[in-house]
Amino acid sequence: MLRPASTAQEDIPVRSIVKLATPFAAAALLLTACGGTTGGSTDAESSAGGASGCPEGASIGFFGALTGPNSNLGNNIQNGVKLAVDQHNAKPDACQVTVTPYDSQGLPDQASGLGTQAVRDTKVLGIVGPAFSGESKVADPLFAEAGLVGITPSATNPALAENGWKTFFRVLGNDASQGPAAASYITTTLQAKKVYVIDDASEYGKGLADIVRSDLGAAKVGDDTVQTGQTDFSAVVAGIRASGADAVFYGGYYSEAGLLLKQMRDAGVTTTFVTDDGAKDEGLVTAAGAANAEGTIITCPCLPPDKAGGSFVADYTAAYGTAPGTYSAEGFDAASILMAGIEAGKTTREDLLAFVKSYDAPGVTKQLKFDEKGEPSDISVWAYKIAGGQIVADQEIKAS
Repeated sequence: MLRPASTAQEDIPVRSIVKLATPFAAAALLLTACGGTTGGSTDAESSAGGASGCPEGASIGFFGALTGPNSNLGNNIQNGVKLAVDQHNAKPDACQVTVTPYDSQGLPDQASGLGTQAVRDTKVLGIVGPAFSGESKVADPLFAEAGLVGITPSATNPALAENGWKTFFRVLGNDASQGPAAASYITTTLQAKKVYVIDDASEYGKGLADIVRSDLGAAKVGDDTVQTGQTDFSAVVAGIRASGADAVFYGGYYSEAGLLLKQMRDAGVTTTFVTDDGAKDEGLVTAAGAANAEGTIITCPCLPPDKAGGSFVADYTAAYGTAPGTYSAEGFDAASILMAGIEAGKTTREDLLAFVKSYDAPGVTKQLKFDEKGEPSDISVWAYKIAGGQIVADQEIKAS
């Protein structure tokens, strides 16, 4: 079960295992810091460095949905980030680091203000995120201009890497891999002959669905578009029925995907439902109902959490009392890269950015190394299925 969504934005405290070291004098740059995050930054203001050259109040940001309809995904990532920071802080003589949250609710219209806050808070040395593609399109140009490195564990729109942003990195494959893999699974594994494709008009959902449409070719027999926040899908269900489709692909997030699936099943439409990583959450099962969700296929360029390397699964479960969720391991890897840089003494934005560009080391999900556009060198796409009300790994799909 995924950790429940946060109900209020607040700073993320370093866990009790962390021992705060004696403060050192703050770097002159940090003395001029201005701005903060929504809700303030109590921990970032009070924590001090614990190692030579460590700036007082050193922080990394997490940028994503911590509240709102898709907050489960953001909280999964946040937990992975916090775990990586806690483990770093627990090391002897570690430079103490806090996590500063930027709760975007997954909304692009929140991203500009939050991105500006992150840029102005010079205690923030790097960002994990933004988590969603739409908010990334807004915030990443601000980070690029300021030289603030961002590593996203979940934003998969391919175009994000084509903007020339030197501060942009991601630890998982983009939708140019997931889309063809999803289309292949639908036509080869499911052997569907007629596929109805729907998107939620978001930067992420439409972008992915358009790739699936293209790769399906003649197998695509119908199209539709819905809106985020929509609750009545009767016209869409009627279109699916009329098309005679034997599979549906939905590009978007779990809130609308679950309601659409419920209304399909309530109307007697038994067409196989296939969706994406944005819907890979127990919120899909909750919205649709376990019986209605049974047999749903979900594609994701993310590693099954139980296959993560090292002691990650045990450590995460011990810390949060639940197994890792979607993107928890990717969030851990993204934060671990930033922690490795800080451990290496890269405690300015410029130095940390250079460190990330040349990074090449194993993470818990894969070997972590980036090309000149910030894309990962190691890419995989998995199919998951809902069985007995649980999302379980089905098989790895060969990524193109």
